[in-house]
Amino acid sequence: MQKNNNISPNLLIIHVDQQRYDSLGFTGHPLVKTPNLDRLRKEGVSFSHAFTPIPLCCPARQTLLSGVMPEVHGGLWNYDSQQITGLTDDFITWTELLKEKKGFNMSYFGKWHVSPILDPTNFGYDRYEDEKGVWPPDNTEKQYDMPVSSVWSYSGLKSKLPFEESSTHRMTYQAIDEMKRFTGDENPWHIRLDFNEPHLPSIPCEPFASMYNPEDIPQWDNFVEDFTNKPYIQSQQLKNWEIENWGWDEWSKYLAAYFGIISQYDDAVGEILDTLDDLGIADNTIVIYTTDHGDAAGSHRMMDKHYVLYEEEVHVPMIVRWPGVVPENSSCEDFVMHALDLGPTILDMYAIAIPESFQGKSFLKQLKGEVNSDNWKHAFSSYHGQQFGLYDMRMVRDDRYKYVFNPTDIDEFYDLQEDPAELHNLIGSAVDDQLGGKYRRMVFETFSALDDRLMSKNPWMKNQLKECI
Repeated sequence: MQKNNNISPNLLIIHVDQQRYDSLGFTGHPLVKTPNLDRLRKEGVSFSHAFTPIPLCCPARQTLLSGVMPEVHGGLWNYDSQQITGLTDDFITWTELLKEKKGFNMSYFGKWHVSPILDPTNFGYDRYEDEKGVWPPDNTEKQYDMPVSSVWSYSGLKSKLPFEESSTHRMTYQAIDEMKRFTGDENPWHIRLDFNEPHLPSIPCEPFASMYNPEDIPQWDNFVEDFTNKPYIQSQQLKNWEIENWGWDEWSKYLAAYFGIISQYDDAVGEILDTLDDLGIADNTIVIYTTDHGDAAGSHRMMDKHYVLYEEEVHVPMIVRWPGVVPENSSCEDFVMHALDLGPTILDMYAIAIPESFQGKSFLKQLKGEVNSDNWKHAFSSYHGQQFGLYDMRMVRDDRYKYVFNPTDIDEFYDLQEDPAELHNLIGSAVDDQLGGKYRRMVFETFSALDDRLMSKNPWMKNQLKECI
């Protein structure tokens, strides 16, 4: 096969939707089979402390392109359920700079969720093919008997399609054909492959639909949650989803499908990695794998991601493989704000000046195994509301403690060393009396520096934050 000898390496981004950090083989789940992502991790660097700036689809993707926080680009909610327009073309994006400065051939396949008006071709891409999903899903059959509710009627289904005809593999074959078409061109290429999976409802094909026996799936450590000393919205979330009476029998069946669709898209990733090898371009292609945010998937008895900033929603997986540059089978334990930091890092990889407007930090030094004294010293994330109403939250998290500021309800403060399951809110305790003010101040200072107007410009917050000002 002809080898691509571009001076600039190609860039492949594999981006999935709603992937928990702890539900992959390489992150240590005892059951989930992800041999291809495990291979990618062994051939590159994995990040143990990557976090999303916001656990919501549209805002996270908009931050990934624009390099600024949701409070700056203005996409605070998903535009398909709130009256907002999505990311505008007023912002500089790293994708446009790749096109302008390096002449990349650029194609986008799959889920967009950045703007209902502008598509990827407005942001530097030459071609865009969406996921072309069918909703409600057809070609399905019941696999498990599950409670039927007005808001959740697709649980327990599996697809009757051969997995080769599923959306995961159809889009993968499109991306593979594009790689073949680009190979040999004098310009480097950038392909983004964005799976809608494993976002609910997870409807895997065989053999993945039967890969996991619900009876074998261990209960989450934080499944037994009674919401004592927690914000009211958390218990209300279960009622809104109509899952307040679900036990582990229901959740284990849900997870059998969630794990199955993860293994299904992992199989598609394997096809891509094999193609890079077959074309002789693996050594000249940077591969980045990550997600927009996580998924409760039964933790704290919750569905989806809304109105909480627990680890299951904000802690995300990320792998970068760059042969000859990134040490194989390495790991990075620095805090990385993945969607915020990926843009400046990619520009840094290609020696393109990072716009002053970008709020993230390049982690190129960490990729090379070097010390970066300018790394984030703690993680942060925000939330503003979605299906069940508007609800502001701000979070900071260091190696031990997490503080969540809830302007309209009780704050949350967790000792992640003693209580990794985040079951015991320390607000009102002796630990809170001793340390709470420090972390509340950290919330204020972090988000003020990020031009979050709720923190820096809103005079009505002064009484709530007076000890921080």
